Parts: sequence; C-alpha cells; structure tokens
Amino acid sequence: MSISSNLPEPVVPQGPWSLFLDIDGTLLEHAAHPDAVAVSEELRMLLARLETQLDGALAFITGRSIAAVDHLFQPLRLRAAGLYGLEHRLVRDGPVEAAGEPADIAALAEEIEAELASADVYIERKGPILAIHTRAAPHLLQRAIQLVEQALDRLPVGYRVLAGNAGVELMPLEAAKGAAIRRFMEQPAFAGRSPVFLGDDTSDEHGFDVINEMDGVSVRIKPRGPTAARHALAGVEEALAWLDGVSHSAAERSTVTT
Repeated sequence: MSISSNLPEPVVPQGPWSLFLDIDGTLLEHAAHPDAVAVSEELRMLLARLETQLDGALAFITGRSIAAVDHLFQPLRLRAAGLYGLEHRLVRDGPVEAAGEPADIAALAEEIEAELASADVYIERKGPILAIHTRAAPHLLQRAIQLVEQALDRLPVGYRVLAGNAGVELMPLEAAKGAAIRRFMEQPAFAGRSPVFLGDDTSDEHGFDVINEMDGVSVRIKPRGPTAARHALAGVEEALAWLDGVSHSAAERSTVTT
C-alpha cells in the first residue's frame, strides 16, 4: 500500500471512462446516524449531469441498501451496487436484485441491540449485513468489534468482520466492492472504459485493488495512513469540487466539438 500523504490528485483517463462513487465520507459528510444526512439539489444535478456526460457509465458502490440510496437521492435512481455488492441495479431506473436478512443475523442483531443500543450506538440491519455505528460513542468501538468477532464462531462459514473508522460490520465474504465494480465493467454501458473510483474507508480498499488491476484511477478521500489508492483528495468538499470541475471540462469539450 502507498502512504496516503504523498498521493497526487486524480486526473481523468484519456478516452472513454466510467465513474464509481462511494457515498458516505465521499459525496456526503459522515453523521452519527446514517439517516442524519441530506443531499443538496446541487449534488443531485451534478450526478445527473455526470451520468449523462458519461453515457450512463456511473454507479454508486456503497454499503447502504439501494432502497436507502434511492431515498437519499430521489428522484434519481442511478445504477448502484448496494450492501457492498450484495444488491445491484444494473440499469438506471431498473429493477433491484435485493438481499434478505438471514435468521441467524437477525438473532445476532437483537442480542447486540440489547447490549449497545441504549449507549449512543446505532445498530443498522441491512439484510445479510449487520453494521454497528459508534461515531457518537467512539469508546465502544472495540466492544462492538469484540461482539461481532465472537459471533463468527457460531455463524455459518462465509462471514467476515470489517472494522472501519467509526464502526464495524459483519458481512458475507462475497460482499466486496471490487467484485461489484467487476460486474459493472462487464455491462454494456461500462465495457471498454477506464474506471475511476472514489472512496474513503477500509471497505473501499478492495475496490481500489480492482481499479488498479484495471489500470484505472483509484482515489482515497481524506486518507489516513496507508491505502491501495494511487490518488487522494483532502475531503468531501474537495471531492465534490473535483467532480464538478470534471463535469464542466466535459461540457466545455462538448461545446467545442459541436
């Protein structure tokens, strides 16, 4: 992994390219509760404009469910991989391949809620993924990690624990952002394009690895320590400014061409 403080700002690839976007910490500032965020009309317009400029080759790659993404960005229903790739919408405004909550994960969620939910910790149940958010109670992060790691011994084989900057998630092994990116790159709108991926957290590192394998542009937002990303932007504000600049440049090139 590279040391993030030395990473250059990204430059879009020459020729056709595609764009993959994490949401929380990349397009929106983190909040103590996932619902305590708001999407501005300017951001909706920017995303819609970029999607048009890229001929549809834009997708969210997020740990949120696609239903939650649609609620945030309504009326936009862009291509998306939700729950780290356990859900997909491969076509704008198209159907969602959804994932349900297994009984053993539901039981575990109830156990953890009984211990932690009253301590400024938010337990998010996302089908087969269980997320424990400790941003409002950082002193409980290690306890949350301990609880889900202990649960691995009694769950079916095929789960892993992913600790982040302000929480921990228990998820199936097949839930990986890189795998979601690979699937999109096989779709007609993305095929033959150089991929660009913006993300900000541990869960995005697998995506960066895949982007690097494809000779694309991997971008870590507000990096802290080592990362597989080859480029960096200082924070959400800088990421939005970069995307806006990219969009305006594309519009100017289109005007010159026509």
